[in-house]
Amino acid sequence: MGEKRIDELFQPSRATLDGYNADVYFQRSRAILEAEGLDPLVTMEFFARRRALLCGMREVEALLSRALPTTAEAWLLEEGNWFEPKEVVLRISGNYRSFGLYETAILGMLASGTGWATAAAACVEAAGEVPVISFGARHIHPDVSGRMEYAAIVGGCSGCATPAGAERAELETSGTIPHALILAMGDTLAATEAFDRHIDPEVKRIALVDTFRDEAEESLRVAERMGERLWGVRLDTPSERGGVTIGLVEEVRARLDRAGHGEVKIVVSGGLDPERIAHFRESGAPVDAFGVGSAISGAAAIDFTADIKEVDGRAVAKRGRIPGITENRRLRRLELEG
Repeated sequence: MGEKRIDELFQPSRATLDGYNADVYFQRSRAILEAEGLDPLVTMEFFARRRALLCGMREVEALLSRALPTTAEAWLLEEGNWFEPKEVVLRISGNYRSFGLYETAILGMLASGTGWATAAAACVEAAGEVPVISFGARHIHPDVSGRMEYAAIVGGCSGCATPAGAERAELETSGTIPHALILAMGDTLAATEAFDRHIDPEVKRIALVDTFRDEAEESLRVAERMGERLWGVRLDTPSERGGVTIGLVEEVRARLDRAGHGEVKIVVSGGLDPERIAHFRESGAPVDAFGVGSAISGAAAIDFTADIKEVDGRAVAKRGRIPGITENRRLRRLELEG
């Protein structure tokens, strides 16, 4: 996978470049300034009011690299850094009409990406050394699911389920067998063996064991047949059956061990969030990986604000804000394409 291909995945859409998805008052502001013959040189700063893990900046960088003239300047905080409340993460200096239209897009890119990454980081922290995999693409619109999965990786997840997210993060996808395949084939073991016959051997063999039978019984059945080819079993017991509990994980582990399958790992998924993950960890439950969905994909966006702080070299600010540039030595200057 080439670097050029990865860069393309972060490029802005035609709608963003044209301002089609911008707040209309930015379009109108640009039209008014043009009609008045005005195009002031401004400095705009972007910040949030809470500590969070920055994500979305690669998309912002791609947008600004295409949209800003070489006479403008931009400084940014690198993707994947934690920032403090009101710390400036992006500063743009240039003629307002050259970039003012993109305020909506920049704020949205940072708000969504940072929200997802920060939520993922909370799950990863709760899990300690146990890997967390993002399974949340099904909870959001498919046009943005790749961006969410990428943000989850920025937040520390070890993998994600969609090719769109994995390609952005330069990883292989994670995921094996859904309930749908097992139901379609009528048997967990039959579906697992079919997977083993037809899917690349490099992909881990993980059997989903809660569809038809007791999870411990099904785990033993699959382990006996698959032997060393079985990497692990996944417990995804629905809430209608009480969900995955600490006791269930302990029972599955004990029965596998007693049958000589101590190498088979246990993956837990279904309704996990930082609190539930912490509960599993604090209890000492033998979980080898967590699959997390809506706790990441459903995370609230982190609100960002954009303020003009200078106009034609004069320090300005709206009421309640401090006029003039806010220093932040962590910012890197963006090299604009000529």
